[in-house]
Amino acid sequence: MAYAPFNLKGKVALVTGGNRGIGFGMVEALAEAGADVVIWGSNAGHNQTAEGKLTRLGVRVLAQQVNVADEGAVVDAMAEAVTAMGRIDTVIANAGIGGGAPSFAEMSHDVWRRVLSVNLDGVFFTCREACKHMVERAKAGDPGGSIAVIASLAAIEGAPRNEAYAATKGGVISMMKAIAVEHARYGVRANAILPGWIATDLTAAGQASPAFAEKVIPRVPIRRWGDPADLGGVAVYLASDASRYHTGDSFVIDGGYSIF
Repeated sequence: MAYAPFNLKGKVALVTGGNRGIGFGMVEALAEAGADVVIWGSNAGHNQTAEGKLTRLGVRVLAQQVNVADEGAVVDAMAEAVTAMGRIDTVIANAGIGGGAPSFAEMSHDVWRRVLSVNLDGVFFTCREACKHMVERAKAGDPGGSIAVIASLAAIEGAPRNEAYAATKGGVISMMKAIAVEHARYGVRANAILPGWIATDLTAAGQASPAFAEKVIPRVPIRRWGDPADLGGVAVYLASDASRYHTGDSFVIDGGYSIF
C-alpha cells in the first residue's frame, strides 16, 4: 500500500474565520486534500462566496454564520455541524481581530475587551466544544482528533501598541499546551500556528505603507509577504495522520522573519 498520510478523505475539518484570509487559505488546502469542511464566519456574503469556491472541489461544505465571541452561538453551531457532517476530526480556531492604540497608556478598556472577546474567549469556546465532541467520540470507541489555534509572532516578540492582541495570542499558546496534555489520552492532539507577515485584510495598512515595504519586508529572508495559501500545508499536516504523534507544539510560518 502506498504511503498516503496526507489524504484527508473521510475526515471533516472545521475552520473558524474560514471565509477569507488565512482561514480560507487553510480550508481550501484541507478541501483539496479531500476533507469535507465546515466554515464559520460572521459575514453571510463572504461565507456564501467561500462555500461556492469549495463546493467546486467536490467535497461536502457547510457554511455557518457564527460570532465566536458568543458562547451560545458557538455551542449551537458546533452541535449543528456535528449533526450535519456526522463528525468533526479537526478544528482550527482561526477567527480573530486586531485592535491597537496610539500608545499602551491610551488603550481603552473597550478595545481590550473587544479583542479578548474574539481572540481569546472565542478560541476557548470553540476548542472547548470541539474537545467535548472528540472526547465523547473517543469514549464511544473512536479516538482521535486535532485542535489547532492560530496565534501570531506577536505572542513571542514585542508588539508595541498592540498589547491586547499580543496578550490573546500568547494566551492561546498556553491554552493549547494545556489542551494537549489533558486530551492526549483520547488521541486528541493540540498545536499552535504562528503566522508572520501575511497579506490579509488584517495587515492592509502595512501592505499600503511605503515605509513598511522598505523597512520590514526586506527583513523577511524569503523577501515577500506571506500568502494565505502558505498556511495550507501546515493545516493539512495537522489534520492528517502524518502528525498523529505531534502535539503541544508551535509552528512558526513567517518566511524566516523571526530568526533574521
